[in-house]
Amino acid sequence: MRALARQVAGERVPCFGSRLDDAARGGDLDLMIESDDPVATPALLAARLSGKVSRTLQGRRVDVLISAPNLRRLPIHDVAFREGALI
Repeated sequence: MRALARQVAGERVPCFGSRLDDAARGGDLDLMIESDDPVATPALLAARLSGKVSRTLQGRRVDVLISAPNLRRLPIHDVAFREGALI
């Protein structure tokens, strides 16, 4: 999964949320793409990463958040930066 995420989205792709807790069961996988450059097609990038990782994990739901200078920063970005662990 690490190689796949880096291939699609670059070096900085942290995982955050409930999947970081080994005791948690089920739930989706939350990933954030960190980019220093503007992202022209964020929906396409998120869908591409989500689909590829989901197929690798036998259909597990994958949510993708993007942090880039041209995109609005939301409170969930703060959570991802604070709690995220690079994959």
